Amino acid sequence: MAAVIASLSGTLILTILGYDITRVITPQEPCRPPLARLRGRRAALEETERWLAGLRLHERIDTATYQHRMSTLAHGRRRAAAAPGAPPGEPHG
Repeated sequence: MAAVIASLSGTLILTILGYDITRVITPQEPCRPPLARLRGRRAALEETERWLAGLRLHERIDTATYQHRMSTLAHGRRRAAAAPGAPPGEPHG
């Protein structure tokens, strides 16, 4: 009985080891984006946030537009489709 349990656990360990090695070697497995790309995206969002704060401090945009744009930044989008209440085709800024 002990030999059966030992052989089953050994087989399980070898199967897991083979799976891990295959997962590391093959490029078809989904992987996380590289950290440099994440840092670049984060830096772009922070730069856009600073730019918006500057526009608001110099009173170039109103409070509602500022809040809308900051909300879109919080959701990970750097550009809004349009400012609330802005006519279509008009620049929002």
